[in-house]
Amino acid sequence: MDRINKLKEYLKSSPADSFLQHALALEFVKIGDDWEARKLFENILSNDPKYVGSYYHLAKLLERNFENKLAIEWYEKGMAATKEAGDQHSYNELQAAYEDLVY
Repeated sequence: MDRINKLKEYLKSSPADSFLQHALALEFVKIGDDWEARKLFENILSNDPKYVGSYYHLAKLLERNFENKLAIEWYEKGMAATKEAGDQHSYNELQAAYEDLVY
């Protein structure tokens, strides 16, 4: 919980910082608070769609919660974003997770 509180403090001075929001979302995932994590991931991607690391984690969270149709949509959005960014490594990770879910 200490890391969560520290990250929340940092976010007070930089509320739009995608890195801090992503780190906080991951901390919520660790403690099983998928709702808070999901809100953060969705916020990041609506405000900063080029922050490609959040696509994978949001889609995995949705998959874990049996929201497969929505997870597929986020994997697809992530693959498009990583392709546009020229980030082949992230694209491959998203594609592998997508294929595991779809096939």
